[in-house]
Amino acid sequence: MSSNWTPSSWRSKKAAQDVAYLDQDHLTRVLSKIQQLPPLVTPSEIERLRHHLSNVQKSEAFLLHAGDCAESFDAVTHENISNKIGLILSFSLILIWGARLPIVRIGRIAGQYAKPRSSATEKIGDREVTSFRGDNVNGLDPNDRTPDPERLLSAYFHSTATLNYVRGLLTSGFASLHHPRDWSLSHVRSPELKKEFERITEGLSDALGFTKTIGFGTETAPYEKGGSRGVLGEVDFYTSHEGLMLGYEEAMTREFPLASSGTTSSNSSQPVAHYNTSAHFLWIGDRTRQLDGAHVEYFRGIRNPIGIKVGPSMKDDELVRLLDIVNPDKESGRVTLITRYGALKVENFLPGHISAVQRSGHPVIWICDPMHGNTLTSSTGLKTRHFGTIISELTSCIRTHAANNSRLGGVSLEFTGELTDDGYSVTECLGGSMGLSEEQLGLRYQSFCDPRLNFEQSLDVAFLISNHFKRERLGEYKNDSDVLFAELGGHSPA
Repeated sequence: MSSNWTPSSWRSKKAAQDVAYLDQDHLTRVLSKIQQLPPLVTPSEIERLRHHLSNVQKSEAFLLHAGDCAESFDAVTHENISNKIGLILSFSLILIWGARLPIVRIGRIAGQYAKPRSSATEKIGDREVTSFRGDNVNGLDPNDRTPDPERLLSAYFHSTATLNYVRGLLTSGFASLHHPRDWSLSHVRSPELKKEFERITEGLSDALGFTKTIGFGTETAPYEKGGSRGVLGEVDFYTSHEGLMLGYEEAMTREFPLASSGTTSSNSSQPVAHYNTSAHFLWIGDRTRQLDGAHVEYFRGIRNPIGIKVGPSMKDDELVRLLDIVNPDKESGRVTLITRYGALKVENFLPGHISAVQRSGHPVIWICDPMHGNTLTSSTGLKTRHFGTIISELTSCIRTHAANNSRLGGVSLEFTGELTDDGYSVTECLGGSMGLSEEQLGLRYQSFCDPRLNFEQSLDVAFLISNHFKRERLGEYKNDSDVLFAELGGHSPA
């Protein structure tokens, strides 16, 4: 890293999507307070994620990046958190079964409170008000739109509460493969989807029964009875958010001895690095990736693995210059490129981006975000996405990578396991195995940001990806069509 970088050097650059606070002294006091609070994640965890992402880069693992478009403070409840983690675990179990690869799980959770906006103001009825920028900036209520620095402090504590409960869940048997039926299957309404999921879990239970018979995994008592968690009872799980609010990110950036150096000496020669301790993984959005901007300046200096959103407006040479800035030493596991073109634009832009990166020699992970380029407004006026378009972008990415001597390393989804008070999934995206229609969108539409796949639709995607990898692994792709993809509105990836 260049010696002229500091956690605050971004302040000399223009920051896109900057928030205008009326009381700068108040903001300074809040950020000073945050700077004194404990880290949310540790350097060792961040280094472990970098290692896992290096495996994804080598096609030895698959990356699942998923969660809410934007979290809300009100949604920090044990039910919502349990349902989110349960969905991510269920999704990854399906992927493991088909791909026979480890899954690197990164949640959009415990910090994803800010949202970029295309305009600083919006019209609500006859009023023009400041745009809602997320719970860590201002309120959704039109009368609460003045940016409040105290919300940054509240975001820290809501993130802390979320992460604390996630850690508790994952270290107390919630992720145990010995009882996958407990992972929220009770509210799968689609009989076909439930049958398919049960087929997978029954096969997994049968495999676990075999390992138990030969003596593997029987060494300890249950966790609740004092036993250790063991290999089948714990998973790695990492947090992420868009690094949008640079003042907050700076306050959470701490200098530590380089966790991967292997050096135990306390002398001054021990290498150090700057870790953003608010999350394990952060990404630069499509609106804040200017080469000479504040966000790129900040991101180039932190040790965390980072993501970069790549859309149709990204030029081939611009992408390479950006990689030169944020990863000049071409370190493995450092950069994940999150493509988000729109289903009909993948073949126009992805081949050029792949070719440019390959020529540059930069090591990257390619993952597909099939959500953000496929948003539309329904006839009833609700923002939505169609499941068929989402999987069309995903399958186009798989096909395009294969045709260009590359490989899709993961997927980035906006989904939720959130339930309504009557126990049903939300209704925000059209289609899927449940055949959600425009007339049904208003039944349980709860997102205050972008529309999310619900539980059933999310597992639809998991089955589609798993089925693709299973067929690829078994050499079953010939000239036949993929019935599962076709029935759900997509196109075969081969």
